[in-house]
Amino acid sequence: MAKETTKITTEPRERTGTRYADRLRKSGRLPAVVYGQETAPSHVSVDERELLDHLHMGVRVLELQGTDGSDTCLVKDLQFGYLGDNVIHVDFARVNLSQIVTVNVPINTHGAPKLASEPGAMLETIRNEIEVECKVSDIPTEIVVDLTDMGEALTVGDLPLPDGVKAMLEDDKHIVHITFVKEEEAEGEEAEVDADGSEPEVITEKKEEAAPEGDGGEEG
Repeated sequence: MAKETTKITTEPRERTGTRYADRLRKSGRLPAVVYGQETAPSHVSVDERELLDHLHMGVRVLELQGTDGSDTCLVKDLQFGYLGDNVIHVDFARVNLSQIVTVNVPINTHGAPKLASEPGAMLETIRNEIEVECKVSDIPTEIVVDLTDMGEALTVGDLPLPDGVKAMLEDDKHIVHITFVKEEEAEGEEAEVDADGSEPEVITEKKEEAAPEGDGGEEG
């Protein structure tokens, strides 16, 4: 599916290093590296809020416009701070729109499965994203799935992937599934009752066995 590539402006980084990168981030810009296609890596910075807004909307391919021209790039890696809650560095890989790449795409589910209304049923999410292979121009922003008519499990093979997009996992791998909690708990409770019920029987048997031993002592 043909779509327009999102554009974002970059500025060259004349220096690298931790202290300079910290100053960039305090000014609202993220340090980044652009590499690939047998071209020397380029150290740049991008507007933090602008980039994060695009990423939150599912954009993975950007046209980086700098002083030396523009490059179509894939967001290859995001580095986070030590708390894991803020992006501190971005790696961009130069690509062309017809190039085949492997990327992770988020899965957005909606609707309530009919089985989920049964007693003890619990809907469990196994994967909230999936690795796919496709052309750069065909990378979906997300995969949307309606769970209303789902059985006990939604698998990779059930996903409505766009044309030209191939999942890298086996078709039988679960995305979400339903488990029944009360049945498992009932079995556990029954096992505990059996164990408790067996204790008085063992004690009684021991007491009954003790009587003949005492009688034998009196006869001796």
